[in-house]
Amino acid sequence: MKFKFESLLALCATLLISTHAFGFEGLGRVATPDEVKAWDIDVRPDFVGLPKGSGSVTKGMQVWESQCASCHGVFGESNEAFTPIVGGTTAEDIKKGRVQSLIDGSSPQRTTLMKVPTLSTLWDYINRAMPWTAPKSLSTEEVYAVTAYILNMGGIVGDDFVLSDQNMAQTQARLPNRNGMQTNHGMWLASGKPDVKAPRCMSNCKPDAKVISFLPDYARDAHGNLKDQNRLVGPIRGVLTVAQANEKSAGLKMSKHSGESLFSANGCVACHGMDSKKLGPSVVAVANKYADKTDAKAYLAGKIKAGSSGVWGDMPMPAQSHLSEEDLNALSDWFLSKKK
Repeated sequence: MKFKFESLLALCATLLISTHAFGFEGLGRVATPDEVKAWDIDVRPDFVGLPKGSGSVTKGMQVWESQCASCHGVFGESNEAFTPIVGGTTAEDIKKGRVQSLIDGSSPQRTTLMKVPTLSTLWDYINRAMPWTAPKSLSTEEVYAVTAYILNMGGIVGDDFVLSDQNMAQTQARLPNRNGMQTNHGMWLASGKPDVKAPRCMSNCKPDAKVISFLPDYARDAHGNLKDQNRLVGPIRGVLTVAQANEKSAGLKMSKHSGESLFSANGCVACHGMDSKKLGPSVVAVANKYADKTDAKAYLAGKIKAGSSGVWGDMPMPAQSHLSEEDLNALSDWFLSKKK
């Protein structure tokens, strides 16, 4: 929601007066109108804050192929790291404004166009955060154009469509899940009812689920590599069984996941190619640099856990502090095994 910046400026002035009273004279200053304007870029669901402009599907396709497809796929189907943007909606969904597969659970993967109920959300996110490597670098025309192209790939608008500030509301009225969000609940309105109810079961309760069987290690690769038998659409991928079998036969300490499966599951493939540089160095380059060091495994595990910047360039690597020590060691071992 957009702030009332007049109130915000008044608050800043009050704070300045307060700091002066407590002996902090000269600390801070009131933001200039231009500074406030640069910060005030959000777009509300009622399109307040939307800048004037337009962009065509044709222009959007050009921008998409040059700046978006590498992460989100040529047709919005995504790659190994990101979930799909397009897919899972039907012409009937566009007509009704409610995605049927979200109701009956028939789709194994939720896409952006299946979920988003307001077009401003899509426009605003692209404007503020995309492309990932250079946020806020797209022009207003390019943001309109990319948004139009995404809608075109989802069958919501035609090939010759031009999205603008003048037709955003009419276009939003065609979103497949525009009726999928309601605001009459406690998270939106203080007077609304809670959107979740969890009464404790006191009688005839279902018993807790218990795992009574599992696939033993020796049988994991009985039918080949399960990962190769699944489509690479979003995060829905099979378990990488062959790598785990190889690690075990080589006498390596097994983690819950193999190094290669951790590499894919945690989005490392978005920045690191196997033999070629992407945003970060290739796996082979990392292995060649560190494999002969006595503390290589611990060093890499520490860098992966804490994040790093400045070693291979200006692009920082985000911390992977959620990984266990066992998984960090497995990922480090896998990196170092790729030395050439």
